[in-house]
Amino acid sequence: MKWWLLLSLAAAALAADSPRLFYSRTFPGSTPAYFDVTLESNGDGVYRESVDDDLPDKFHLSDSETKDVFALADKLDHFKHPLESPLKVAFMGAKVFRYELGNEKDEVKYNYTEDLNGQALQDWFERMAESCQQRDNLERAAKYDHLGVMQAVQLLASAYDRKRLVGVDQFLPILDRVAKNETYMHQARAMAAELAESIRKAQP
Repeated sequence: MKWWLLLSLAAAALAADSPRLFYSRTFPGSTPAYFDVTLESNGDGVYRESVDDDLPDKFHLSDSETKDVFALADKLDHFKHPLESPLKVAFMGAKVFRYELGNEKDEVKYNYTEDLNGQALQDWFERMAESCQQRDNLERAAKYDHLGVMQAVQLLASAYDRKRLVGVDQFLPILDRVAKNETYMHQARAMAAELAESIRKAQP
């Protein structure tokens, strides 16, 4: 058997033995009306805004972030039990958590949960989605709307200050490109450089 085939089989076997988490939210009338996030145990993630998205956004969480997310899934017993609150509350979107490990697949659906671990895990996935949306917004402005770069950087900085961003290293390449590109407004470049410096200083 050729060495490359052995490596492929080994990689497939390793992936099958590694847990995967999935979260989706469907909320007609909101923007986006649907999104889902898949997170691997090595920190690799995928964000989609439709179930048939051929070009999903990819991201990566730090080791500590990934451990925190999977630890919450462990506390929730990998979604083997209901999460829905008995309280009568307004519709907040149909949500799904799923845990996959080999042939094991456990899934739970809910609108609103009072479980603190469930709320914390939902917040993690919501922040993953927000991070991808913010990165896409800045990259789109940098490519197609030079005058809109300032606002995109401001929105990103605000999200960072509110601790709504995860895997913050993923923002450094685009921020550095903006900071060094003289076709953008000086204020936008300065703000991008300042935010990139803040992110680097905050890294362990």
